[in-house]
Amino acid sequence: MSEAVVHESAYVDEGAQIGAGTRVWHFCHILGGAVIGEGCSLGQNVVVMNGVRIGNNVKIQNNVSVYEGVELEDDVFCGPSMVFTNVVNPRSHVSRKSEYRRTLVKRGATIGANATIVCGATLGEYSFIGAGSVVTKDVPAYALVVGVPGEQTGWMCQCGVKLELDPNEPNIASEVTCKACGSSYVERGAAIERVSAG
Repeated sequence: MSEAVVHESAYVDEGAQIGAGTRVWHFCHILGGAVIGEGCSLGQNVVVMNGVRIGNNVKIQNNVSVYEGVELEDDVFCGPSMVFTNVVNPRSHVSRKSEYRRTLVKRGATIGANATIVCGATLGEYSFIGAGSVVTKDVPAYALVVGVPGEQTGWMCQCGVKLELDPNEPNIASEVTCKACGSSYVERGAAIERVSAG
C-alpha cells in the first residue's frame, strides 16, 4: 500500500500517526496524539483531536470534528457535517476537560449526514444512524436508528440494506435473508445475529 497522502493545505502536528494509503484532504487538522489507520479518507475541513483512535478503511466526510474521547473502529463511515460531542454539560466559563466521556463507534457502523452523537454512547457493529438523527444512548449491532431523539426502527444488513422482518412475529426468534446480498440473520428479542454470509 502506498504512503499516506496529505494535501498541502492540511496541518498534521508532530506526533500524529497516519497509516499507509490514507488520504487527508483540504484544510484538515490532525493533532499530535491522533492515530489514524490505513486506507482512510478524511474529507475537507476534518479535525482529529489529540488522543483520538481511528481504525482502518474509515471514511470521514467533509466538516466533521472527531473530539478527544472518540474512537472509530475499522470500516466506519461518518457522513458530512455529523457531530460528535465529548461533554454532556458544557459551559464556556467552566473547564470540563477531566469529564470527557468516551464514545465508541464499532466496526462497520454508518453515521448519516448532520447526525449528532451525544458523548458516552456506543454504536454497535454495522449499526446505521439516519441523517439528522440525535443519538443519546447505546445502539445495538445492526440497528437502524432515526429521529430526534433517535429511536430504533429496524435492522440493517452488513451490506447497508434494511432487513425486512415479519411484523407478525415480534417476540420469537425469526430468521431473515437480505434481499440484496443474501446474508442471513436471526432476530432474538432486542438483538440480531448474522448467521451466514451471502
